[in-house]
Amino acid sequence: MALVGAGPGDPELLTVKALRLIESAGVILHDDLVPQVILDLAAPAAETVNVGKRCGAKTITQEEINALMIEHARAGRSVVRLKSGDPLLFGRAADEMDALDEAGVPYEIIPGVSAAFAAAAALGRSLTDREWASHVTFTTGHHAQSHNRQALPALEAGTRVVYMPGRDLSLLAAEWQAEGLPADLPCAVVSRAAQPDQQVVHTTLGSLGSVAPAAAPSLLIAGWALRELTAGDQVQTNQETQAMAR
Repeated sequence: MALVGAGPGDPELLTVKALRLIESAGVILHDDLVPQVILDLAAPAAETVNVGKRCGAKTITQEEINALMIEHARAGRSVVRLKSGDPLLFGRAADEMDALDEAGVPYEIIPGVSAAFAAAAALGRSLTDREWASHVTFTTGHHAQSHNRQALPALEAGTRVVYMPGRDLSLLAAEWQAEGLPADLPCAVVSRAAQPDQQVVHTTLGSLGSVAPAAAPSLLIAGWALRELTAGDQVQTNQETQAMAR
């Protein structure tokens, strides 16, 4: 039994161990966001089951996912619980590890490249900066407004990464400005990072609310580490980003 990170969606960003386990698995229980190009790496005889939950729509409960893992593992099958990004970051891995521990099912965890790092690579910027960003904060959209307002100086000196920020960013932008963050704080929305249809939108906190909804999965990065990327709003595709890198 293995909890495996599928990375942001590019098969070339899989770890060697993740690839080996996917290719040899008898059962793959995968998130909805794991692309078909990665699922196609499984053996033809492997059973692949979509156990994803997206945008609040739950076709399967977490308890049912836990039961499937335990059932297949106890039957002696090689089970891969395949999660997009890294399994230990916003992936409900804690619930699944608790269930496996309680059932006495041994497992291993295979890290994956998180979308935050793929998005930073797409921007061509570091999430940390010796002058501008001494730390990074990872949140999800529904937790992004819960910062402690008394810690504003430290928060402004860091980079904020928001997974699953939602389609309407105006509420988040208003909350951050109410905390005291400036309207000219650089922001970027990265959609489908590291995939062929990747898109990047550069903006500022003051204009964030007017950014058009991005295709899922998307991620928001905000902070002064992006300060050179906001000379006007712009959209870049993956091909344009790769051309800039060359």
